[in-house]
Amino acid sequence: MPPVYLDSNATTPADPRVLQAVCEASLNAGANPGSPHSEGRAARRVLEDSRELIAGLLDADPGELIFTSGGTESINLAVRGLCSGRQGNIALTAGEHPAVRESCLAMQSAGCQLTTLDVDGQGRLRTETLPQAIGSDTILACLLLAHNETGVIQDIRQLASHCQEQQVPLLLDAVPAVGRIPVSFRKTGAAALAFGAHKFHGPRGIGGLLLREDIQIPSMLRGGHQERGRRAGTEPVPLIAGMAEAMRLAISEMEHRTAHLKALRDRLQEGLQAASAPVVIHGQQAQRLPNTLSIGFPGVPGDALLVNLHMEGVSCSLGSACASGSAEPAPALLAMGIAPDLCRSSVRFSLNYQNTAEEIERVIPIVARIVSQLREAQSF
Repeated sequence: MPPVYLDSNATTPADPRVLQAVCEASLNAGANPGSPHSEGRAARRVLEDSRELIAGLLDADPGELIFTSGGTESINLAVRGLCSGRQGNIALTAGEHPAVRESCLAMQSAGCQLTTLDVDGQGRLRTETLPQAIGSDTILACLLLAHNETGVIQDIRQLASHCQEQQVPLLLDAVPAVGRIPVSFRKTGAAALAFGAHKFHGPRGIGGLLLREDIQIPSMLRGGHQERGRRAGTEPVPLIAGMAEAMRLAISEMEHRTAHLKALRDRLQEGLQAASAPVVIHGQQAQRLPNTLSIGFPGVPGDALLVNLHMEGVSCSLGSACASGSAEPAPALLAMGIAPDLCRSSVRFSLNYQNTAEEIERVIPIVARIVSQLREAQSF
């Protein structure tokens, strides 16, 4: 039987239509877009058309879009740039993606302090604690718009309003969100928003940072005038064209994809609740990404479950792929007040629109059998 890929929050398979767009741009716009000759101007047209398309789809101005190598670079550029030359507090939740957390820790080494934004038992931001966490000494607030591990979607309205009142720039890590739920940069009220193409069936190695037009940051990379002096390096036009096509498809097909993914995710959840009880669904009472199921199997070592599922041809994960290899409980789950033992018994299934109902029906009994075997082994 063919394997079943349920790890799409780590990366998604490229859409064939996107690959076609990349190939066409490679053939027809392969020159350096900074060159003045006709080939360079052709590449520049594709570059700027893609910029306008992506900015429009995200409700931003084209001049606010900086092309980067992906979400991690976008986040590093934003955190380092927005904190450059400043001292004070940086506010973030304990469950932020490693790209945010490590960037903020680097700023802590440079003299900043870190303040934790609390979440409730469902992973939602506790807005009543914002006045204590974000004040006049805060220089940056960071938040995952939709969590890559639990799928929990944040209501950011009160956070954005409070940040605006305190004149604190807000960075939204929207890497798991863009292409999966509607995102309007203008409506978020954020100063910066990061995304990456490979999360919505685009090519790897390309992403973007939306930076509000009234904000200036220094470039991390030196050596060129590209991206209005904010990110040096020749723009990879074929990858950018592929990202633009992937985003266009994701947003134009979002209603259909969402219904399909939610039906599959809910069937997987219901099937595992029935066949593998007891289970715990993390963030079940919160609004979640339609493709994400974070589930705990009490009494089952998560790493052993993961290995056994892989041997059966089912790909899933323990959480963020960027934090793989850590034996520690997931910070995002700990921040929700979940016991460490249950954190270690939790896995994440994340689907994409290419998954089928038949695959889900195959996976449910496989998981149930392995969970039963591992529980039996633990009882001895």
